[in-house]
Amino acid sequence: PRLVSRCPTTDTVFVARSGRPLSRSGLWRIVKTHALAAGLPSKVSPHTLRHSLATHLLAGGADLRVVQEILGHSSIGTTQIYTRVEIGHLLDVHARCHPRAGRSSPPKTD
Repeated sequence: PRLVSRCPTTDTVFVARSGRPLSRSGLWRIVKTHALAAGLPSKVSPHTLRHSLATHLLAGGADLRVVQEILGHSSIGTTQIYTRVEIGHLLDVHARCHPRAGRSSPPKTD
């Protein structure tokens, strides 16, 4: 409220110290600063957080259309990219854990 009181006409959720909308580069700077302070790789960006959000929502069973709406994608095809990440994870778990993973033919039963 203190920040927004400087610019009471804004309906923006994220505001800068001035009370005006937070710029794209301002958000990028904040994410970079906190990622580096946390010891994360320097390539962490707001897009990294967006991608992580979508991937975790889908992994947790969220509906693809809901994730599409949250991300603001106009096409469901754009959102479906995140399902490939989840399928890849499932294939990896299957390869590591399933007793018959990696076998090219069924075991012989003599």
